[in-house]
Amino acid sequence: MVNSKFLFNKLVVLSLSAAALSVALQQRAEAQSVGSNASNRAATERSKSEAKLPNLPAPELPPLGESLRYIPQEPKAAENPVEEVRLVLRLRERRVYVYRKNKVQASFPVAVGKQGWETPTGSFKVTQMIKDPVWEHPWTGELVPAGPDNPLGTRWIGFWTDGKNVIGFHGTPTLDSIGRAASHGCVRMFDKDAQALFEKVAVGTPVIVEK
Repeated sequence: MVNSKFLFNKLVVLSLSAAALSVALQQRAEAQSVGSNASNRAATERSKSEAKLPNLPAPELPPLGESLRYIPQEPKAAENPVEEVRLVLRLRERRVYVYRKNKVQASFPVAVGKQGWETPTGSFKVTQMIKDPVWEHPWTGELVPAGPDNPLGTRWIGFWTDGKNVIGFHGTPTLDSIGRAASHGCVRMFDKDAQALFEKVAVGTPVIVEK
């Protein structure tokens, strides 16, 4: 014979266990649902973020032998025509040489200072450049305008001064003086040569005068 009170207690225990199991299963299902929703939201946000990224092309790889296209290079300094060119006047040769990067680019015959008015030797620089200069007579002060009779020709390239007198390269109408010591210190040139030299120099170009 089974004790009815014992059975009642068993039933109560079983009912409580079933209720607890039901609650546990419901909480687990809710947790899985929340986790699934969170995962879905994260995936959705990730898809939106990826959709906003630009569609960039694959980087171009440098072919063999063309690495300089991709390796940064130091910029090359611009050539300075004043520093690249220098003039060398050789008095004994009655000739001026135009050097560029230590190579002779041109040379021209000249007339130099006569005895008592020698062209000064040393290192100088071009200080003045004038097209169609006006000549002033050193003793009378008379001005001779530009033209075929101007003693300076059509170009003047000054490189020496003592504060009062100046010396430079210039054209001349006295063609037979070229190749001789005939001037008052200046360097006379055929006018076409003076024009050519004028285009090869600038203010600041070194001028070296040698005996």
